[in-house]
Amino acid sequence: MYHYRYEDRWKRGEGNQKVVNRIEVVAAIIEIDKKFLITRRKSESHLGDFWEFPGGKKENEEDLESCLIREMREELGIEVRVNGEILSLDYDYPDRTVALHFFRCDWKGGDLRAEGCQEFKWVEKTGLNDHEFPPANVSILTFLKNQKS
Repeated sequence: MYHYRYEDRWKRGEGNQKVVNRIEVVAAIIEIDKKFLITRRKSESHLGDFWEFPGGKKENEEDLESCLIREMREELGIEVRVNGEILSLDYDYPDRTVALHFFRCDWKGGDLRAEGCQEFKWVEKTGLNDHEFPPANVSILTFLKNQKS
């Protein structure tokens, strides 16, 4: 498992603004037939209309794996098996620090539904660059692109 720390000083006005809160977020890396499941954030949400790997915010009482299982049920209506964390990073946005935890997951069941997102799609590794992801996702995208098929 890899851990990175990023700070986007350009967006933060050269580091003069104070980050007010830290949010823990989990994301599922689900790959079937060499395609990754990605979702598009709702327009009205933080970072609206960006593509991402499905997941969501951890609640205080949850561990990371339980959070990911809950988020997959709520956001997409599916059941997953969490196989382990492959990357974690902290990323500073102007108003918050996001602690991102990416997990490899297997889809166990359920019919995909866009419940907590605008839409979802399956994308080959080479097609990930054709979608606009939040800045915090650069490391996981690089990690996945550099993995052997």
